[in-house]
Amino acid sequence: MEVLTSTMSKKVLVLYYSQTGQLSEIVNSFVAPFVDAGVSAEVVRAKPKNDFAFPWTSERFFDAMPETVLAVPVPLEKINLSEQKYDLIVFAYQPWYLSLSIPANSILATDEMKKVLKDTPVVTLIGARNMWLSSQEKLKKILKEAGANLVGNIVLVDRNQNSISAITILHWMMNGKKDSYLGIFPKPGISDEDISNTKVFGKTVLEFLQKGNFDGLQQQLVNQNAVEIKADYMIIEKLAPRLFLIWANFIYNRKNRAAWLVVYKYYLLFALFIIAPIVLTVNAILFRPFMGKSIREKKLYYQGLK
Repeated sequence: MEVLTSTMSKKVLVLYYSQTGQLSEIVNSFVAPFVDAGVSAEVVRAKPKNDFAFPWTSERFFDAMPETVLAVPVPLEKINLSEQKYDLIVFAYQPWYLSLSIPANSILATDEMKKVLKDTPVVTLIGARNMWLSSQEKLKKILKEAGANLVGNIVLVDRNQNSISAITILHWMMNGKKDSYLGIFPKPGISDEDISNTKVFGKTVLEFLQKGNFDGLQQQLVNQNAVEIKADYMIIEKLAPRLFLIWANFIYNRKNRAAWLVVYKYYLLFALFIIAPIVLTVNAILFRPFMGKSIREKKLYYQGLK
């Protein structure tokens, strides 16, 4: 756990988990304007008791799928908060398998966090490869059940093309090196420029916090391109979560789990590099030209908070 504080009347809790360190960089950039303004910013990095080693092994990476999709929490090291109530909670997380990561879900599952969330404004800060819509929908439900008030959402993604980013992310996850794979591919993950620019969003959230009213915050963030949505990813996220859920339920308690995870691994790679491009091509040719209004409405929905 790491805590950064300064003193003033407003109290902000920034809570997150980071395996690779990328989300730590995003959080530090976002919170910088709060600290500069003298706002009490308590930054807490949660940690599972049996943490997820980085870099991943291939076996461990795919073994995390069932528990991720089924939202099975793991025990965490005790989170010691300085306050019982905050003026704002910033919950930063990363999606795994189109769901909240296991550590992120585990944080929200604790009784202590449910109490802190109740009747409190929440801003979500997402660091994703490129797909986050499904995980955010699940998080909206969790926050609503906890009685929290979602007032803003900020999303940072890897801007490379889907298949390219899949290759570079796997290189990073399995080797622990955020560098150019083979000296040919772009660097994996969220760009340094986008991470640095997160302080702009932090400054915007700070302005609304100081006014004591978050009405209009999300629209201001959208105007600053804090939530950009690609139609192709909406199509994938409409189909893939159902398939992930089928696989997760099938594999979760099987005695020969390891063998089925190997099957799932090759299914996922086939779906990612073969099926997805075909689906997107067919959609672009046969359906998207006639779905302009529907696509615009869905984009507006996902940019919003409802």
